[in-house]
Amino acid sequence: MDKLIHDGRSVTISNDGATLIGLLDIVHPAARTLVDIAQSQDNEVGDGTTSVVLAAGELMRQSKSLIEEGMHSQIIIKGYRNALKMCLDRIKEVSVKIGDKTGEEKIDLLEKCAQTSLNSKIISKHKEFFGKMVVEAVMSIDKDLNKEDIGIKKITGGSVTDSFIVQGVCFKKTFSYAGFEQQPKRFEDSPKILCLNLELELKAEKDSAEIRLTNPDDFQKIVDAEWSIIYDKLDRIVASGAKVVLSKLPVGDLATQYFADRNIFCAGRVQSDDLARVCKATGAVL
Repeated sequence: MDKLIHDGRSVTISNDGATLIGLLDIVHPAARTLVDIAQSQDNEVGDGTTSVVLAAGELMRQSKSLIEEGMHSQIIIKGYRNALKMCLDRIKEVSVKIGDKTGEEKIDLLEKCAQTSLNSKIISKHKEFFGKMVVEAVMSIDKDLNKEDIGIKKITGGSVTDSFIVQGVCFKKTFSYAGFEQQPKRFEDSPKILCLNLELELKAEKDSAEIRLTNPDDFQKIVDAEWSIIYDKLDRIVASGAKVVLSKLPVGDLATQYFADRNIFCAGRVQSDDLARVCKATGAVL
């Protein structure tokens, strides 16, 4: 069954153990241990959080009666360690080896495993659809299997079956100025991509500094210097040969139009994790 949790700021509906436990404000030491177990399971495996909490809770319940009868906790722990060894030995006996299977058989087995983990999720009715998508996504990333390399973008509207996988790096459309529509949105050949942690925007003087002048002509010199600085940055970017410019920080209207006139695509305020994926995919250094 799905649970609804309201923490005072937001409402969450889920039946995923890790999600629910992470939202609860738990103080009791034994309960905190169960929370840590669930989070460890989620970080290591990504599924089975409810199962480990139920199993650990039952083990604690059984040990309580033994402690009340006067048995030392070390003896109980030793018994649990022996039980763990027996469980691991049994798992090795019943495990299915995939080393000798063909590529199609491996993918089929992985899809079944993914569908099994989706049985307890809200999207369980579409487990076949998402099972294939998950396996395809995981097979697309490097051998280190860093799940941060897989980005998930949520778009309001439509059905869950409208979801699709993109073999590349996606990021939501960023805030844009006039001139953005004139920029190219498609490059056939592999373009140079420039990743920046740089602001390409003119700042109002009152926001950035306090300047006291005795000669009105000096104010114009300051304005000219500011324009000179930003144009120097833009000229260097164009000289680099980059056709796609992505930045963590804002890209202003001046820079947007400047790039549009030179057939360069730009986007500012790109999320850090998306930019990190771009860097990893292209070998760029931010």
